[in-house]
Amino acid sequence: MFPDIDVNDKGHLTIGGADAVDLADRYGTPLYVIDEMRIRDNYRRLYRAFSERYSRFQIFYACKANTGLAVMRILEEEGSGIDAVSPGEIYTSLMAGFEPERILYTGNNVTDSELRFAVDAGVMINVDSRSQLRRLAEIAPEGLRISFRVNPLVGAGHHEHCITGGEMSKFGIMESEAAEVYSLAVDMGFEPVGIHAHIGSGILDPEPFMLAVESLMDIAGRVSEESGVEFDFIDFGGGLGIPYRPEEEPLDIEEFASRITGLFREKLSEYGLGKPVMCLEPGRYIVGDASYLLTRVNTVKESYRRFAGVDAGFNTLLRPAMYGSYHHILVADRPLDEAVEEIDIAGNVCESGDLFARDRKLPEIHEGDVLAVMNAGAYAFSMASQYNSRPRPAEVLVRDGESEVVRERETFADLLSKQTVPPRLLKR
Repeated sequence: MFPDIDVNDKGHLTIGGADAVDLADRYGTPLYVIDEMRIRDNYRRLYRAFSERYSRFQIFYACKANTGLAVMRILEEEGSGIDAVSPGEIYTSLMAGFEPERILYTGNNVTDSELRFAVDAGVMINVDSRSQLRRLAEIAPEGLRISFRVNPLVGAGHHEHCITGGEMSKFGIMESEAAEVYSLAVDMGFEPVGIHAHIGSGILDPEPFMLAVESLMDIAGRVSEESGVEFDFIDFGGGLGIPYRPEEEPLDIEEFASRITGLFREKLSEYGLGKPVMCLEPGRYIVGDASYLLTRVNTVKESYRRFAGVDAGFNTLLRPAMYGSYHHILVADRPLDEAVEEIDIAGNVCESGDLFARDRKLPEIHEGDVLAVMNAGAYAFSMASQYNSRPRPAEVLVRDGESEVVRERETFADLLSKQTVPPRLLKR
């Protein structure tokens, strides 16, 4: 799944058939470039692999990865549902055209007003705690259909901050209390129809996911036996990773689907759970490798080290600074040139940790070159900020060599939007 490097007759990197250098010249940098067909291909590959093995299958796109309206419209057209984790994501999903019944809201530490918003919006609520259940009972109508997020004591992920299962996780109800909580929900007048778990993100090894599936199915079996609940859906969350390094092997999605659906069917039969909808919540897998961050080199600096300074920073791509994440970098002007030097790629934010790469082997870099930071489709713009009072970049969508602006570049005026100064502080 590591994106192929496509070049045109100029030797320039192309994205969705469009010349990356031309895009940088036309729209300016930094710039996010989204490949529409890559998103569609990723979604279709995953959906086909599972639905061919278990027909009652549904994808809920984890939109926290990328809530761009154009991206979400693409996935709405493909038939996806939405995994939303905030009222803002519910609102964005509705504005993108998703019907409420295709949205699953899984919040944590939610306020009463957030619960009320979700109830009024008509989306399925995935309850995270006893507290949330109790407060929801004071807001919701009798017979509200709900689900529960269960912590199955299995955790995995590419960084400790991304592990969302296990005893150290803040998410979900304990597996030991699951049956009791479902019975409590029935007594309170709810109709529990689903069960959900999510163990982490950036997973390339199917084994932790297999353990999570087995654990959640055993929990679902106990819940059904002890509370009498019949499940309309069983949701295994997301976490499917993508290769960020060229040498990393992608997840074999055919083998993964075969093993997961096989175990799922076995457990359905073992516990007599019928034929509920099987759900996954991929985010990164669908959009991660579909976008590039283009940034221009403005400084080549010989200090105690050799630096290439660019016009982007961790305000545009936080993952390297926050997680120590690797993102592959190409010189878009000549991506096939041999790497001849080791150099640090430094951002323009006033922080020592603002580095895209240390000692990265790259072709010789010159001021004015355009660098393409790969796999910037997930958690790039969605985690972007205006730190250092830098307006956020534009986004363009490309398909078949054509490009369209889908998010305008912010201006200095946007930095001051929604601010006011008390009259007493204004000069007279």
